[in-house]
Amino acid sequence: MRTTRDNERVIPAPPPALDGWRHVYSGKVRDLYVPADTAEGGQPAHLLVVASDRVSAFDHVLSPGIPDKGVLLTTLSLWWFDQLAGADGERGIPNHLAADHILVGDEPHELIPDAVRGRAMIVRSLDMQPIECVVRGYLTGSGWAEYQATRTVCGIPLPEGLRDGDRLPEPLYTPAYKAPMGEHDENITFERSVELVGEDTAAALRDVSLEIYRRASATAEERGLILADTKFEFGFDAEGVLTLADEVLTSDSSRYWDAESWRTGTTPAARMASFDKQIVRDWLAAHWDKQGEPPTLPDDIVTRTRARYAELLERLTS
Repeated sequence: MRTTRDNERVIPAPPPALDGWRHVYSGKVRDLYVPADTAEGGQPAHLLVVASDRVSAFDHVLSPGIPDKGVLLTTLSLWWFDQLAGADGERGIPNHLAADHILVGDEPHELIPDAVRGRAMIVRSLDMQPIECVVRGYLTGSGWAEYQATRTVCGIPLPEGLRDGDRLPEPLYTPAYKAPMGEHDENITFERSVELVGEDTAAALRDVSLEIYRRASATAEERGLILADTKFEFGFDAEGVLTLADEVLTSDSSRYWDAESWRTGTTPAARMASFDKQIVRDWLAAHWDKQGEPPTLPDDIVTRTRARYAELLERLTS
């Protein structure tokens, strides 16, 4: 981050120039590069996806970032891609990862530039689908707010008597439409997803999302964690294979809770000791009315958030 301040907010540094790659896009928290020799408007075979230390909440990029966030989340994504590759009779889930080394003579050559190593992935170019595939295993967040008003989550009826943080009878697939840049994503029905991508693709997105959630949830539970909800993105590769893309099952795309705190807690806050950016969301909700620019995050919120990201990675992978 730059140290220059504008209205007391840190101005994010521009994405780094990288030898052999050309920057083409920056989202809230990731930067995208194509090979430098890619023709303007051309379709590259591979992309470089760089996870920054930026953190976002309520559709705003916040200041400052979370130190080492890009490395922590990339490491966790890579671990999950490996877990989902298939073992012990489970089918492998195709993913978008591409080789990050080549042989030059007899010597391996690293393709990821030193400046972003550890927080970048080289991935295959896909025909991305405009559906964000959300799976909810527990009642929380916007789902809890809707349930209180209508006894539904994304229009799906649920039983009476559920509480904030309760496990749902079955995981729910609640897709969202990925809106054009600058607009908000929109929760949609499964029927609407059929209209957008066709019946076969909509069903495949739903089925593989639920499969990944169930497998990841079981893995988390073995490590004393609850995977409350998560979201996935998919695209089709050149052979027409539906392929898992973007990040997967990270602290930014998922809610993880401590299972023991959830089991013994007497309040939602106690049950939901989280390993994601809920610390940031809670602080913002208490200190910002969502009008204008959000305030700068205090040092202790940044430190605590980084610690939770790091603890999740350690608990899952050790």
